[in-house]
Amino acid sequence: MELFDLIVLGGGPGGYNAAEKAAKGGLKTLLIEKRALGGVCLNEGCIPSKALLYSAKVLDYCHHGEAYGVTCGEATIDQKKVIARKARVVKTLVSGVASKMKKNGVKVVSAQGTIQGRGDEGFLVEAEGTVYCGKQMLICAGSEAVVPPIPGLREGLADGFVLTNREILDLDTIPEKLVVIGGGVIGLEMASYFNSVGSKVTVVEMLDKIAGPTDREISNILMNDYAKKGITFKLGCKVTEVGGGKVTFEENGQTQSVEADKVLCAIGRRPVTTGYGLETLHVELERGAIKTDEFMKTNVAGLYAAGDVNGKIMLAHTAYREGEVAVNNMLGKKDRMRYNAIPSVIYTNPEVGSVGETEESAKAKGYDVETVNLSMLYSGRYVAENEGGDGIVKVIVDKQYHRVLGVHMIANYAAEIIYGAAMMIETEATLDNLKEVVFPHPTVCEVIREALFEVQ
Repeated sequence: MELFDLIVLGGGPGGYNAAEKAAKGGLKTLLIEKRALGGVCLNEGCIPSKALLYSAKVLDYCHHGEAYGVTCGEATIDQKKVIARKARVVKTLVSGVASKMKKNGVKVVSAQGTIQGRGDEGFLVEAEGTVYCGKQMLICAGSEAVVPPIPGLREGLADGFVLTNREILDLDTIPEKLVVIGGGVIGLEMASYFNSVGSKVTVVEMLDKIAGPTDREISNILMNDYAKKGITFKLGCKVTEVGGGKVTFEENGQTQSVEADKVLCAIGRRPVTTGYGLETLHVELERGAIKTDEFMKTNVAGLYAAGDVNGKIMLAHTAYREGEVAVNNMLGKKDRMRYNAIPSVIYTNPEVGSVGETEESAKAKGYDVETVNLSMLYSGRYVAENEGGDGIVKVIVDKQYHRVLGVHMIANYAAEIIYGAAMMIETEATLDNLKEVVFPHPTVCEVIREALFEVQ
């Protein structure tokens, strides 16, 4: 039985990044992944969806070129070529992860890992008939799509009428009518893509707004932009049945239905805590997720958990950081996880970028805040590149300490800009310090600087 300093169970962003850091830190490391390195993010989530969305953006540019003095002729989409390109992108990046593991001396086992309990020397994990022992273990088992007990939903998944995020990213035909159940990030990004490539899209959402915890004003702008493009939104509606070529739901106490050629189930995701022997260690769970502290430790000595499996913030970059915190603590380096400056992005067109508190959440926590709401028209580059654009940026400031608590924006490049706002929050820089930072001109990001100078 081979002994390791660390066994990482799960090769998604949290797992493979942690394995690399651990190996660099001198730990003999084993990484076990049952499907493909990169996990959901790299293979059936973040990366493949961005490949599709970029193809849609190119198509949108062609269709709207005349507003900018460019005539493109008739532009069409070849879905099979889009999917083939997506596969190439994924293959390239997965190969890159494998190369990094090899370069840093991480042993990778491509198989289902099953925890066998704990022995005298450490945690025991079986994979393909071989038992490995780890002095410490990091669980990065990720998450899976939620499939609620809606009549007809599981039957639809079985016959291909209903898709999850995994299957829709391999769909090589464009459905004439697509119904998306769930108006969160996954649902909106796929609604955006298929709307751009020609599907008639309907989004059915149980809440009274889209985009989950996103600032309401920004989510309303996004919804209005897509309503203008032809997406139909059914808010405050509960799906009651799926099947027979339609989705049935309750709207204002009335039973309604909408026809569909395909249905995307994008209701949410839940941590994976079963199927790999976690129960043998008597790990404490909280709301179906592995409970961790600020050091990513569980209630079991030597056992850590990072990424979606702990249910904190289910984003790949959160998993990266959580894995780093876990490894740093294993190596004796003081480090703790903070969640107040985790950025989030919706990669639609336009993009949405958010970090920190909204005005509502800040007030609920007792902050005395000032909110600056500024049109993106304050940015010269935004005006030059967005004919008729209606984007905004909102900056939430703590009046007592003159620090930024949150930044929320809807605009092109928001995904690339929001990290700067995260740094403002993470470093707790004062407004006076931030006002001395020189932003390049003309850029979209300098609208944040304009907003800072609007604070009273």
